[in-house]
Amino acid sequence: MDNRKTNRLQALRPSTRRLVQLYSALLHNAHLKGFIDGEIYQGKAKYACVPGLNCYSCPGAAGACPLGALQNALASTGHRAGWYMLGILLLFGVMLGRTICGWICPFGLIQELLNRIPTFKLRKSRVTRALSWLKYAVLAVFVLAIPLWYGLQHDLPLPAFCKYICPAGTFEGAVGLLSNPNNDGLFGMLGALFTNKLVIMLVIGLACIFCYRAFCRFLCPLGAIYGLFNRFCLVGVRVDAGRCNGCGACVRHCGMDVRHVGDHECIHCAKCMDVCAQKAISLKAGRLTLKAPAGAEAPEIQKKRKKAGRVAWGAALAVLCFALAWFNFLDPAVRAEKGTGAALPAEQSAEEIPVGYEPGMRLKDFSIACLDGSEFRLADTRGKVVFINLWATYCTPCIKELPYFDALYREHEGDIAMLAVHPSMVLDDPAAFLADKGYAFPFAVDTEDDAVWGIVKGTSTLPQTIVLDRNGVVTYNQIKSVTPEMLDALYAQAAE
Repeated sequence: MDNRKTNRLQALRPSTRRLVQLYSALLHNAHLKGFIDGEIYQGKAKYACVPGLNCYSCPGAAGACPLGALQNALASTGHRAGWYMLGILLLFGVMLGRTICGWICPFGLIQELLNRIPTFKLRKSRVTRALSWLKYAVLAVFVLAIPLWYGLQHDLPLPAFCKYICPAGTFEGAVGLLSNPNNDGLFGMLGALFTNKLVIMLVIGLACIFCYRAFCRFLCPLGAIYGLFNRFCLVGVRVDAGRCNGCGACVRHCGMDVRHVGDHECIHCAKCMDVCAQKAISLKAGRLTLKAPAGAEAPEIQKKRKKAGRVAWGAALAVLCFALAWFNFLDPAVRAEKGTGAALPAEQSAEEIPVGYEPGMRLKDFSIACLDGSEFRLADTRGKVVFINLWATYCTPCIKELPYFDALYREHEGDIAMLAVHPSMVLDDPAAFLADKGYAFPFAVDTEDDAVWGIVKGTSTLPQTIVLDRNGVVTYNQIKSVTPEMLDALYAQAAE
């Protein structure tokens, strides 16, 4: 009876790979405060790309998604070369290859957990092997061709894979934000595009229940990129040719569409070690063995490996504790006052109008240096209708509506004060981006602590427009794209 209980406990005990996957998912999403506040982390760490598929817009995301950054880099080809993204993908690929898919990627973990739901499972076949090439077509069309073409033709970013397909973006980003009560105002922005992506996400999730890692095998362009490095990546499963007898058990028992261990479809999960009777397979980093088959090593080596493993886990936990402390408490971007939805205290006007960012409140005064060398002072705009637009170079709707603001400004110049503010997290050079646009109104990049963002209750969801009447009182503050007709109506309302 005791042996049965022991066997059950051992069966329930997570494997080393599962622990690493859970650890990685938490490290990728270390900004736990974001799940409580319903806001995206916007600190300087967002400049860096994480190795796995983890949406930039996830409330907990501590870094940028390499696919999203790659598409934005291609869209900006007319302004700068994407050497950073090329370098980071080469680094990840050469070091780890698809080991990232098998051990590190958070969305890979989600797929595996879905597949554990007890149902019948589709076996791999010639059909699934043929479908595995589909992800290379997705990479070529949606990640490379469309963003590059659209950026060169229209000078606008269009991350096509993120916008039209990515289930990780829908689940982690859209659903993650919409599920927070603080973001109930975002539901009014949803349309057919979100519905289409939600359907795609549900179909892919359903497919993962019946088919092992369906998205990873058939659609994931990031896995396609990393697969190109599998033959020579530093970390991965290796076969001892002297021990291998060519029985093929490793390929037959593999859930991926591999033709041999370590090919472009292999995610280096090392499950094949457990079915290899010859103990010919191990997980290595160069010449260093990270994981060896049970009983394949001398007891002394096993003891040394266990000791090294404890040290590695201790260091990993220390890194995780620091990351959680940094991204939730210590980072200046987290500690900065952002506004919480209540009126800002203390200041009262002569008319005793409370200071705040909601309609009917008087916006707190601020000044900010503009890209043209001038300074915008809100206090100097009294007597004029004020438009403040929050935008970013990587936001396609933002860029599309900038000409509407420019036309309104030119039409009512002298009666309008206008300012477009870019967040402090700059992926492209806003000044270079705007150099040939000829806009008449001023642009600024927010301060390091995003002071203007905090005053107007800006979020990471863009674009956002704030309108003030001639007394500096807010008449409109919405996260929403605008049209010329809307801007005319907002001006007429504020000018009354």
